[in-house]
Amino acid sequence: MTGEDRCPCGGGQLYQEHCGSIVASGAGVGVRAEALMRARYSAYVRKNKPFLLDSWHPKTRPADLTFDEDLEWLGLEIIDIEAGSGLDINGIVEFKAQFRRGGQNFELHERSSFTRVAGHWKYVTGT
Repeated sequence: MTGEDRCPCGGGQLYQEHCGSIVASGAGVGVRAEALMRARYSAYVRKNKPFLLDSWHPKTRPADLTFDEDLEWLGLEIIDIEAGSGLDINGIVEFKAQFRRGGQNFELHERSSFTRVAGHWKYVTGT
């Protein structure tokens, strides 16, 4: 992929102008919880392990992260947002992410919780 690619999160902008700017500036700096969630989705699409681990809350972050090479992310849909603005400490983003594995299409439906740590949004957990 090149810097001129459309952002995988479906925002309709170029990656570098949308999620790429969040990845470049550091996980969760000065953004909403929704923006960090979109950047995390884009990081999964692009297999950006350092960003994913950095944007995970230290108490729930895995020691390592591996990618399923047979998995292809197909799209993201935001369902609901609760709080998570620049004035909030916590936020929730509900989303559906479509993916293909082994020739079959699937959907991940999750309510992700986020919190601020030292001014940075961090992913805590999802149900």
